[in-house]
Amino acid sequence: MSRIGKNPVAIPDGVEIQLKSDMIEVKGKLGTRNISNNDLVTLVKNDDGILVTPKTMAKKNRMMWGTMQRSITNAIIGVTDGFTKRLEIEGVGYRAQMKGTDIQLSLGFSHEVIYKVPSDIKVVVEGDRNNVVSVSGIDSQRVGQIASEIRSYRPPEPYKGKGVRYQGEYILRKEGKKK
Repeated sequence: MSRIGKNPVAIPDGVEIQLKSDMIEVKGKLGTRNISNNDLVTLVKNDDGILVTPKTMAKKNRMMWGTMQRSITNAIIGVTDGFTKRLEIEGVGYRAQMKGTDIQLSLGFSHEVIYKVPSDIKVVVEGDRNNVVSVSGIDSQRVGQIASEIRSYRPPEPYKGKGVRYQGEYILRKEGKKK
């Protein structure tokens, strides 16, 4: 039995959920999220919230049980609070700045890296040296994907620790050459 799936999804105040045959629409103060409905589980809206149950006890149905429950929970969190990933830029001369809606990154290359930010994601440059980039939005997957794409331009290297890292990420440092 799924430990995650058996709990009903609580619907907080200010959130509207509509169950349709092919999708679930979640509306909140930050926006609207649509989740595609899976045919392997049934969704029932009652006083406690939304109850997700598998149609049969086949393995695929049980796998989607907790996944659908968690997808609905993440959509509710996204439209009420939102998701945020923070990236730290470490290195001499490494910085970020906003150019209109795009972000311009100075990462030690011979050229500036310009990343076009999608319209559904909000990116803010913070920090005293313009070395913190905050990526936020209502979709957890999109926020993580955008943060990962920005990090991939210059991932942190293990010798000096220079590069773009997630806030709180620990970089295992290596010892350099010895004479």
